[in-house]
Amino acid sequence: MKPQNLCPWNFLALPDRLSAYETARAVVLPIPYEATISFGSGTRGGPRAIILASRQMESFERELSADPSELGIATLDELEQVVSGPEAMIEKIESAAREIIGDGKFLLSLGGEHSISYPLIKVHKSRYPDLTVLHFDAHSDLRDEYQGSRFSHASVMSRIWEVCDFISVGIRSFCGSPNEVRAESERRLIGPAEFRKSGAIANILSRLGKNIYITFDLDGFDPPLMPAVGTHEPGGLLWNETLELIREAGKSKQIVGADIVELAPIAGLAHPDFTAARLAYKIIGYSLWK
Repeated sequence: MKPQNLCPWNFLALPDRLSAYETARAVVLPIPYEATISFGSGTRGGPRAIILASRQMESFERELSADPSELGIATLDELEQVVSGPEAMIEKIESAAREIIGDGKFLLSLGGEHSISYPLIKVHKSRYPDLTVLHFDAHSDLRDEYQGSRFSHASVMSRIWEVCDFISVGIRSFCGSPNEVRAESERRLIGPAEFRKSGAIANILSRLGKNIYITFDLDGFDPPLMPAVGTHEPGGLLWNETLELIREAGKSKQIVGADIVELAPIAGLAHPDFTAARLAYKIIGYSLWK
């Protein structure tokens, strides 16, 4: 069943036959939640910017020799922000995700801040008990709490770690928290230089289970590639190397869900929006087109 209304300006500007919820394999859920950001603001505009940019993209993927949109991609209306507190918003995200996943859809969520990933991953874990998380980010997000909240964007991976295992890629900013120290000792945090070493992709994939969820904070990318984020860190991931890991994950594993977060659109600068939109479509293609 359709859990909420469809968005009139849908992902890729697909016709009705490809954007109907009932027949679509994939569902795009915009979650413009912004409540715990710590520096640059604007992430609540990220989901809409990504979807609007996608409407100008070509849908044929040359590397797949296919058009993944033919599998059907439904775009839901934005999930309205709950202002009473993060716990209430978590419950709302969980409820929406549970219904979509229960309908057998591949769910790609667009944030908003990174804190939205925790409830999404909780719901996926309930459906896939062996779930592991592939996390792209500049920051470890492993504080136990930040500015008085355990559900901050800066502590999201600590909450996710309470649910399932993970590997983080692109990390180059550290806070020194106990959880981060533990993650470092278990070699869960992969920096860009380590990622570029021979055999790194195979090693990362060997540590992930069969069913994986991708959470992608866009500041994992190098700032010239992705300037539209709130907290930049130099020396980040590049486009082709990042796609190689996601592509190989799609081949050897089952990507069962994903989110892209932390786009803070910059007026007059469209390329970050298009980069995020293409990344979203690539993830759908790598996950579903076999």
